Amino acid sequence: MPAMSTVESFDYVVFGATGDLTMRKLLPALYHRFRDKQIPSDSRIIGAARSQLSDDDYRGRADKALRRFVKADALDDALITQFLGMVFYASVNGAEAESSWDNLLRLFGDEVRDRIRVFYLATSPELYGPICANLSAQGLVTEAARIVLEKPIGHDLDSARRINDEVGRFFDEKKIFRIDHYLGKETVQNLIALRFANPVFERIWSADAIDHVQITAAETVGVEGRGDYYDNSGALRDMIQNHLLQVMCLVAMEPPGSLEADDLRNEKLKVLRALKPITEADVAHVAVRGQYGRGQVGHEIVPAYLEELGEGRQSDTETFIAIKAEVHSWRWGKVPFYLRSGKRLPAKVSEIVVQFRETPWSIFPTRLEANRLIIRLQPEEGIQLSVMNKVPGGDGMNLRPANIDVSFEQAFGARYPDAYERLLMDTVRGDPVLFMRRDEVEAAWTWVEPILKAWKTQPGTLHHYSAGTWGPEAARTLIRSTGHGWHEQTS
Repeated sequence: MPAMSTVESFDYVVFGATGDLTMRKLLPALYHRFRDKQIPSDSRIIGAARSQLSDDDYRGRADKALRRFVKADALDDALITQFLGMVFYASVNGAEAESSWDNLLRLFGDEVRDRIRVFYLATSPELYGPICANLSAQGLVTEAARIVLEKPIGHDLDSARRINDEVGRFFDEKKIFRIDHYLGKETVQNLIALRFANPVFERIWSADAIDHVQITAAETVGVEGRGDYYDNSGALRDMIQNHLLQVMCLVAMEPPGSLEADDLRNEKLKVLRALKPITEADVAHVAVRGQYGRGQVGHEIVPAYLEELGEGRQSDTETFIAIKAEVHSWRWGKVPFYLRSGKRLPAKVSEIVVQFRETPWSIFPTRLEANRLIIRLQPEEGIQLSVMNKVPGGDGMNLRPANIDVSFEQAFGARYPDAYERLLMDTVRGDPVLFMRRDEVEAAWTWVEPILKAWKTQPGTLHHYSAGTWGPEAARTLIRSTGHGWHEQTS
């Protein structure tokens, strides 16, 4: 595995330090980077939240989180003790300009102002502006300070613009890191290498050879105690507007001039702006939303979405979304992109399926199946290419498809780091290449907003599906209408 370069010493302040994201993802990611000697021992990780906790109280919570969410073979008692020695806690109400900020200021003292400070906002987006205003008022926004914003950035275009304006009053755009953990996945980054380091793919990466593209993010879990958040979000806001559109941009973008951040982000922005606009009248024909009912996932009978929300709750929030998108460009003319995401589906899988066109003429007696490239983002990251081969033996030319299958973990013999590990260190380095720029966020909202508006004004558009199935029948009808089928139904 390539050596990890040590970053400069830093202070990493996490607002929302007692929340699920911090315990499940951020602290384990920082531990792994410390374990791999990428974090200097004089760095500090400072949890900030409203709860009244001592440093030792918070370290106790962090210790439990590491032992729960880090795999056993990576746990080392001595390393955990050293890591927890870097962890501190400050009881702060980040949204209010009150004396509780003294608890955080005392940790900084008279330290050198050019020390790197990263402020990670693992809070509700409505708090981003007030927290940034207070950071500025307390003199904590220095030249070496940067801010990290978790998605979603707002709940529609207007709120996204307001949040961007509020944060932008106190931080320059180059110091704002809008995080989308999908961009930190090694296999998502590998899309750039797959396309632009392998001419064999890039030469056929267009409507000339590609019939359609499917991008799927399927989960077996339900709302997992995040019912209130999810019910105000839904699958479109939670997955499509950010994660899947970002993956689609990497699949569809033109070759960038370099690997510099703005060159890459400029090309992604062009894809977002080239998306065929969806009018409210179009929505019924290009988008399907669903909500899961009681069903069986694996060997477990699981409750319906409304049951998970709580007794007596009613909601038309979608837990499943399928959309047909089109990129209006010379490269992608008339190639549909199908984006799909859902909860309580039969398998946990994130993948890109690039379906190539059929041969225009066949000399073989066997029906030929068109080649298919599958890029697995999770689990078991890798690439699979389906090709036609002669069946061994016999006296005829009988063919059938076989797979060229590459597992990245086996090929490289290395643990695939969690996406947050790379992204957290990139914020310390000040490297924005894997983060979203303001205009990308707003372009994505511009495209999805008509769908949200149509659902408000068009009753009866929510389809129900049983947990443990691949979503509502309407999703299959959507893709069949153009002569295609979802990957799991055709494999």
